[in-house]
Amino acid sequence: MLSRRDFLKGAGVMAVTGVPSPEVLAQAEPTNAEPKRPNFLIFFTDQQRWDSVGVYGNPIGLTPTLDALARRGTLFTNAVTTQPVCAPARACLWTGMYQNRHGVWVNGRGLAPDIPTLARHLKQAGYVTGYIGKWHLAPYRNPEQYGPVPREWRGGFEDLWEASNVLEHTSHPYEGSLYDDQGKEIRFEGVYRTDFLTQRAVRFLKEVDKEPFLLVISYLEPHQQNDMKRFVAPEGYAARYANPFVPEDLRPFPGDWFRELPDYYGCIARLDDNLATLLQALDETGRLDDTVVVFVSDHGCHFCTRNTEYKRSPHESSIHIPLVIAGPHFNRSVVVPEVVSLVDIAPTLLEVAGLPEAAAPMQGRSLLPLVERRVAGWRNEAFVQISEYMLGRALRTERFTYCAIARDRSATDPSSERYVEWFLYDLHADPHQLVNLVARAPYREVSRELRERLISRIREVEGMDVQIEPARFTV
Repeated sequence: MLSRRDFLKGAGVMAVTGVPSPEVLAQAEPTNAEPKRPNFLIFFTDQQRWDSVGVYGNPIGLTPTLDALARRGTLFTNAVTTQPVCAPARACLWTGMYQNRHGVWVNGRGLAPDIPTLARHLKQAGYVTGYIGKWHLAPYRNPEQYGPVPREWRGGFEDLWEASNVLEHTSHPYEGSLYDDQGKEIRFEGVYRTDFLTQRAVRFLKEVDKEPFLLVISYLEPHQQNDMKRFVAPEGYAARYANPFVPEDLRPFPGDWFRELPDYYGCIARLDDNLATLLQALDETGRLDDTVVVFVSDHGCHFCTRNTEYKRSPHESSIHIPLVIAGPHFNRSVVVPEVVSLVDIAPTLLEVAGLPEAAAPMQGRSLLPLVERRVAGWRNEAFVQISEYMLGRALRTERFTYCAIARDRSATDPSSERYVEWFLYDLHADPHQLVNLVARAPYREVSRELRERLISRIREVEGMDVQIEPARFTV
């Protein structure tokens, strides 16, 4: 049996120097014995900042299990969401496509049953497909649509379905409901929501047969509990972080971080505990070496410092996400610094499964060349679409964040033909994005270049020719 302590030891937790142990380097050697069709376990968190993770620089020890997994596998230091809001980001993850292709540009719209997804491709190839937790991709316009999800709206997850369409409305931290394949209620009480979802996942891992599987555990945490208007850690966990580390991008702004960070961090610490439980279950069932484990979040959280809610902005706190992949093909103890996107995950897993042809129509790109450090020709930027709080388009490069907004259109419109420059940040000089450089004379040439690149990406991705008006003053 692999205990949490044994796992951390085996993963070779690095010293302050950052040099992996010889054991880790040995484990990282590629071998010809890697399975052609590995299992996939996706550990999917909601609204988690990338810098809440130790290997990204968080100093308070929230994520020892994930840190160890990253040191054994592959750490992507510049992973960016495609849309900093729940449903659109999720649709991008499962389809490898942007919102204009899959049709989900705001919450409440469903992912149409005829859209190809990662799960549908893997199911057709003989995989067992299972989903547990928050879905958010069936249409919902009233409370009756918050819970059970009709079969045709499940995105191809056919073999195990224990989910709620809008989990934040059908559950609270210590009680609530999921719904099974038949739409019957699965009730939990007296157990923390994160723990309950993990228990259901462990049950699946112990019961699934020899066929390869895709299992997604979609947690609500560390997302806020909507009707309570706050983040809720498990009992005793917020007290551990009562005097928390405060990320520097939050410190100059009021927001609500001073009240919410202890619970937010407590949620993340408990998620890491549950990751350890799942890795142990994989080991006990003999599947650890044959399973690709993906840790990712849909978007980040700025605690009402950049607008009046938690995300829906082009700032790093909204769009920069944690991404760690470990297992077959990824156990290389490598750090990937290139900018990658949420749409790149599905084509990556399809290539690992031996289905590169299924990924061909997707707009994302396989990450395997980067993992193998074949970086020539990689376009080192991410395209971001923004909705609900504002209608915007952004480009995140290795150095700059550039954003334009449609001031004369509704934030719930799918697109616009006219935008105006709104933000420009130099991440090398100003990583916490405190100084907006848009319209400043020394950066006019930078703005011109990024404006042309953003226009080109909109044309490529959305099939539209748009105009972006240069900013006349700094907002």
